[in-house]
This record gives sequence, C-alpha cells and structure tokens, in this order.
Amino acid sequence: MIESLITMDKAIFRFFNTTIANPLFDWVMPIITNQTIWAGPIVLVILFLLIKGGRRGQIAIVIIIISVALADLASARILKPFFARLRPSHELTEGIRILMGKGGLYGFVSSHSANVFAAAVVFRYFYPQHKSKYFIAASLVAFSRVYVGVHYPADIIFGGLLGYGLAWAVLSLWVIIKMRELKRGAQWVVY
Repeated sequence: MIESLITMDKAIFRFFNTTIANPLFDWVMPIITNQTIWAGPIVLVILFLLIKGGRRGQIAIVIIIISVALADLASARILKPFFARLRPSHELTEGIRILMGKGGLYGFVSSHSANVFAAAVVFRYFYPQHKSKYFIAASLVAFSRVYVGVHYPADIIFGGLLGYGLAWAVLSLWVIIKMRELKRGAQWVVY
C-alpha cells in the first residue's frame, strides 16, 4: 500500500516537474520559492503591521511568529529527521529538473509549505476580507517547491496540513487567553 502511494507521489512529481515545464514557470517559480527574495517584503509587512496595524496588527504578528516558528521547528527538526525521506533532488538523479539548489537531504515535510500555510491561517483569522489571497499565495509557494524539483507533492501537502493545524492550535490558545483577559476586564486584547 505505502509503496503504491510513493510510486504515485513520484509520478505526480514528474508530471509537475517535467511534463508541464515551460519557460514562464521556469522563470517565475524560482522567484516564488526563493525565501531570500521575499525576506525584505516580509520584514516590511511585519514593520507595517507593528507600526500602522494597531493592536490587531501587533497581536497578529506575534501569533504569526509563534505559529511559523512552531511549524518550522516541527517540520525541520522533528519530522524531516524522523521520516528521513530523501528529496527528489537527492533521490531521482536523472530525468528531473532542478531549477535551484538541491535543498537539504530530507524533504518530508516541506518547511516552506508548513510556514506559509501557518502564516496564511493567521492572516485569514485577523484579516478575513482577503482570505483567498493568503491561501492562493501559500499554494503557489507550495507548488513552486515541486516545480523547482526539491519536494514531492506529499511533502508539500503534509507540510501545508502541519502549518495549518499548528496555526489553528496557536489561534485557539489565543482565543482562550483573549476570553480570559476580557472577563478580567483587560483592554490589551481588544482591537
């Protein structure tokens, strides 16, 4: 059973990595997946929300940082070493396209996917008017990891689920704290 799932995962990977390959995606997907390119804009969003976002923005940023840190820790330090599943860029040496660095040795689960889905969940909670945009962006980042050759589809799916679940756990804890603080009459939780 598990072998047939792995075979299917590899077939889907090859479809997205090679069959649908095209010059536009070859140019765009490495940009979408490159965290160095996005570091500046992310810092600007954080600063904007901390300075101009009011209490809602400040609380949102704290919860995003906690959620993404947990997702990153769980994916990179716990699950990748535990499952020790090689990335396609390390396992499939022929017939695939690697459009950027090979990444670390292990790929299950995708830290990129876990992190962006965790952030998307928190943004959706605090700023629901743009919810589809957050998940479209997160899905593009996740897809880009397969397209550039560094993750299997299962890596990004389970990474996304991990980030989604951890973010909701952190948000649930936030709601409990907020309700407790509101009952005490605290104003710091009001936005």
